[in-house]
Amino acid sequence: MTVLIEKIVGNTAVITMSNPPANTWTAQSLQLLKQKVEALNDNPQIYALVITGEGDKFFSAGADLKLFADGDKENAANMAHCFGEAFEALSAFRGVSIAAINGYAMGGGLEVALACDLRIAESQAVMALPEATVGLLPCAGGTQNLAALIGEGWAKRMILCGERVGAEQALQLKLVEEVVETGAALDAAMQLAAKVAKQSPSSIKACKTLIQAGRNMPRNQALPIERELFADLFDTQDQAEGVAAFLEKRKANWKNC
Repeated sequence: MTVLIEKIVGNTAVITMSNPPANTWTAQSLQLLKQKVEALNDNPQIYALVITGEGDKFFSAGADLKLFADGDKENAANMAHCFGEAFEALSAFRGVSIAAINGYAMGGGLEVALACDLRIAESQAVMALPEATVGLLPCAGGTQNLAALIGEGWAKRMILCGERVGAEQALQLKLVEEVVETGAALDAAMQLAAKVAKQSPSSIKACKTLIQAGRNMPRNQALPIERELFADLFDTQDQAEGVAAFLEKRKANWKNC
């Protein structure tokens, strides 16, 4: 698969998964995704990241099962490591990441969407974590991120029972935040990303850190950090610019610092 920054629109980078016919992952493409995300983190002009799949049928079908046909445990461990590093880097992206799910999102294809902050699915999309069907398990955050997003019960139905979920049901389960018509996911994701650009990137980074900390930190520990990060924003140029722009009734000129 060639994972590439297809274009940069304003303050948004678009990454397209491209490995026909099902946009499956390889160790090389996972390493490249990690590198791309890290490079975007170092680019102060990028506030949002949109990831989608090439074509009109698959977002991504995850890993090609032929990679595991030889039963090589060392190879499997290496792939699990590559998946983990890539998707954890995506989850830790300092800006807002949005998955534009334009078709089947299966296994590692759903897990990359789960690693994003937000998910928009087209009406024909189908989502599943079917690894146990072939004697495997979701190894790229799926068991943890899915349960955190939709609750333990439905996470168990999808993982332990192999249930597939269509777009409308995914919306009801809060697996995705929006459903759009076929072919419209990327445009919808770009419109959402444009809203991100109106927000202070320094604030976004702090807010995202706090929201995700809530997954594994007791509230009485997170609340003092919330107040600490609020005060820390006064060390940034964005804080002064944001307040000044509001008082002067003009658009803020963010510095991302």
